Amino acid sequence: MNDKSCSAAGAVNEARLWQRMMDMAQYGATSIGGVNRAAFSREDIEARKTLIAWAGEFGFDTATDAIGNLYIRRAGAEADAAPVVTGSHLDSQPKGGKFDGAYGVVGGFEVLEAVERAGIATRRPIEVVAWSNEEGGRFQPGCMGSAIFAGDLTLDEALKASDPEGISIVDALRQTLESTSDISRRDIPFPMAGYIEAHIEQGPRLENDGRTIGVVSGVQGLTWYRVEVFGEEAHAGTAPLGGRKDALKSAVSMVRGLEELMHDESDTVRFTIGRFECGPGAPSTVPSHVLFTVDFRHPDLSTFLDLGGKIREVCEANARGCDVTVSRTIYSEPVVFDTSVGDLIRKCSQALDLPHMDMVSGAGHDAMHIAALCPSGMIFVPCEKGLSHNEAENATAADLAAGTQVLAASLVDLADR
Repeated sequence: MNDKSCSAAGAVNEARLWQRMMDMAQYGATSIGGVNRAAFSREDIEARKTLIAWAGEFGFDTATDAIGNLYIRRAGAEADAAPVVTGSHLDSQPKGGKFDGAYGVVGGFEVLEAVERAGIATRRPIEVVAWSNEEGGRFQPGCMGSAIFAGDLTLDEALKASDPEGISIVDALRQTLESTSDISRRDIPFPMAGYIEAHIEQGPRLENDGRTIGVVSGVQGLTWYRVEVFGEEAHAGTAPLGGRKDALKSAVSMVRGLEELMHDESDTVRFTIGRFECGPGAPSTVPSHVLFTVDFRHPDLSTFLDLGGKIREVCEANARGCDVTVSRTIYSEPVVFDTSVGDLIRKCSQALDLPHMDMVSGAGHDAMHIAALCPSGMIFVPCEKGLSHNEAENATAADLAAGTQVLAASLVDLADR
């Protein structure tokens, strides 16, 4: 780690970072300490305005784009050089925590402030981005801002979305952009020299293993299926068992078959039936319809393709006389981050004497879209009991500061390359 990186890490202020985290958490604060800050909501707009105000205190440039991604830029010595970028998102789940996403944005801003206060000059600009609608809680799909930036989703397709109240994303986005009409607009995509995203782990491994820093090597693949089973209603007291088309029994057989398919001694497979609905729901009527969902994740591409490719086959093989439709609703292959970025994060963690470990992200993040555009990576810090997407989500000021120190050192190193 060079002198500039050391100075940047040393300039990170734990108390200042924590206070800014708490300031940001007031927007959408819930009564029990969580956050409800939906994308393009009034609370999201206020959070964005706060970030812009912080940037104004230091004369950092601010800009947005057609989907509302928000950029904060600290200039480099070479104004036209591609920037090094960090960030995450400000929107939350309806009953979310105050660290998920927001830490990557506020921690990124702390890097800019620390570098500025320390008077460190970098060859490349360093930028913080708050990606729009990462959670997808109000408008689907999630990771919308980063996916559009990377070309994985078109703006036209995204603008078809509406929320559960019937409000179109077009109207909500217009209100958001109009609220910050005094900042410049950017065309996207633009070149990036590197991207590092800091985030709470959202799992228990770091806490359980007594490590402060997770060096994230990639994001596991994810696929969702919607399975519908169609049987035939019949009288529970008179219809012979042998002639029934019982949608519930068929669905249970499918789930058992999928459990057998996904059995994994190494506990690497992630397989979830998150929704299961049965109808008509009368005690004396044979069920005629079942809807259930499948969430399958794995970090290895070949295993992901093999097991994921058999989900439809297993469901059809266990139909037991019923009709079944299997529709894939989400598909994202495993993403492997640039090894040089991981090496840099690991080196900075070692130099700062912070216990660390390599790991794969079980959850999706904006970084998985940006990884195809430039060398990318992620830094994880512990969260209490691994809780996330939960109002009880918690992290310590010391761990947040440690992750930000590693982020600062890594970004300054990249910005001078």
